[in-house]
Amino acid sequence: MPSSTHLILIPSYNTGPRLTETVAEALRHWAPVWIVIDGSTDGSADALAGLGAGDSRLRVIVRPQRGGKGAAIATGLSAAQAEGFTHVLTMDADGQHPAARIGEFMAASADRPEALVLGRPRFGPEAPVARLKGRQVSVWLAHIEVLGSAIADPLFGFRVYPAAALARAWRKTPFGRGYDFDQEMAVRIVWGGAPTVNLDAACRYLARDEGGISHFRYLRDNLILFWMNFRLLLELLVLRWPALLRRRVANSRISS
Repeated sequence: MPSSTHLILIPSYNTGPRLTETVAEALRHWAPVWIVIDGSTDGSADALAGLGAGDSRLRVIVRPQRGGKGAAIATGLSAAQAEGFTHVLTMDADGQHPAARIGEFMAASADRPEALVLGRPRFGPEAPVARLKGRQVSVWLAHIEVLGSAIADPLFGFRVYPAAALARAWRKTPFGRGYDFDQEMAVRIVWGGAPTVNLDAACRYLARDEGGISHFRYLRDNLILFWMNFRLLLELLVLRWPALLRRRVANSRISS
């Protein structure tokens, strides 16, 4: 029986044949599954037509122009909320995220519906060293931005969002529309008072001959991430730190 509260939301831009494989795998573990085609030009939407023919568990939403990962998720989120869904699990379309863990993440969300359930990635030996080093910097900065370790990994997009909290975070900033979406939204949701649950999850880096496709551009997107962290740190220093500090002190008293 498809869930009436939790759905899977997969944004996709020119993912190629990997998209249908990812969707089929997700459907084996959960329903419903929604895909947002973000202005793709590779026929991705057409490729899904056969997979979804007569299957009410699957919906394909097509954006006519590319808006970025954040914009695609926001499009799906708005449609999901309109139909009464309260939580969305986001995952990449290229098969890097572990579909077999979907049920565990959804169960954690159902157990703590107010929480942001985040994946803590576990990488294999194929992961590029440069990407891992850069990720360590992002983790360190995220810990500063929320004054603690509530966000184990800010860039891993395999996570379950409380829909209302994500919608609020999205409305509070004109940024976070591209690769900066994952960290920007996680930090803002924590700033908004949501607790977090961090769960281990495997992450695969697929080679090109395995169908791996990356639209990440090192200079362009690292500049976007630099600007995002600068903004968040500035907002922390000017506005956010007193409330975060009070919350941290209150939580430490409760735990003791």
